[in-house]
Amino acid sequence: MMESTQKKDIYILAIESSCDETAASVVKNGREVLSNIISSQIDLHTLYGGVVPEIASRKHIEKINQVIEQALEQAGMTLKEVDAIAVTYGPGLVGALLVGVSAAKALAFAAQKPLIGVHHIEGHISANFIENKELEPPFVCLVVSGGHSHLVVVKDYGEYEIIGRTRDDAAGEAFDKVARAIGLGYPGGPKIDKLSKEGNPDAIHFPRAKVEDNAYDFSFSGLKSAVLNYLNSCQMKGETVNRADVAASFQKAVIDVLVEHGIHAVQQYGLNKFAIAGGVASNSSLRAAFEKECTKRNIAFYHPSPIFCTDNAAMIGVAGYYEYLKGVRHGYDLNAVPNLRLGERI
Repeated sequence: MMESTQKKDIYILAIESSCDETAASVVKNGREVLSNIISSQIDLHTLYGGVVPEIASRKHIEKINQVIEQALEQAGMTLKEVDAIAVTYGPGLVGALLVGVSAAKALAFAAQKPLIGVHHIEGHISANFIENKELEPPFVCLVVSGGHSHLVVVKDYGEYEIIGRTRDDAAGEAFDKVARAIGLGYPGGPKIDKLSKEGNPDAIHFPRAKVEDNAYDFSFSGLKSAVLNYLNSCQMKGETVNRADVAASFQKAVIDVLVEHGIHAVQQYGLNKFAIAGGVASNSSLRAAFEKECTKRNIAFYHPSPIFCTDNAAMIGVAGYYEYLKGVRHGYDLNAVPNLRLGERI
């Protein structure tokens, strides 16, 4: 195990600002979270039905210093005592990313600490290491969030093979759009999850898309269109829409595809460990479905607590720790890369 070769404790100060959460955390030895401060902007963006990039950037500027100070204070540490500073530098909203990257570079320069740029999706995958101390690569991980749907073989710490990705809408994006269509508002994922519990998941059959040239790829735009067509059809016929049934049936269609792809991948690659990550990974029905299928096949199933599924800096600190051990260092020319691909090094 990588940590066992480490003689002294390593403390990473991590910063995350890729979307609408301003977050900072101190992580010890890649597995122990000493602080996890998150300043969320959800209430602000709810007014607009989604994240407004310019507003997100301005809020990050207002909050960034506060959350960093709080993270150090909660961990009982000073900037001098940390070993390195890790920061998300992509993918994400370019203005939002720049706030975190600029703050991290300034701190690294002022305190003369190593600077480590971290991939946001790598952070989500690494969130599984926080509460599952026994989890080590290799394993398969499904990353599902508002912007990403990735099926990844985690070969080693920091070493990934993307075997499936969305061809159009990410799963979380589809949740948000359908939630808006049935009048639930933003953010869609938690609201659909809650309403689905009152509905019949078999009431309406929505399509499960298969991508011909890659069994592991996802496509959710057809499903989203099918839901919109169903709602329009009901409206034209003057039929009452049972929102709970629509939510439950839509959610089941998404979950069926995610579970089928995930289980297929873990079996095909001859692994017995499967993890989920990202904002949608906090969906209770998705967790239950994976729990059931993994148990049936004797596959160990891992997932972070909901607080570590949504954007946070603790996961960036974990990923940053393993990058630190591998000798990854960035210069003061580190920049925000909004379309950074997993496994890409800049």
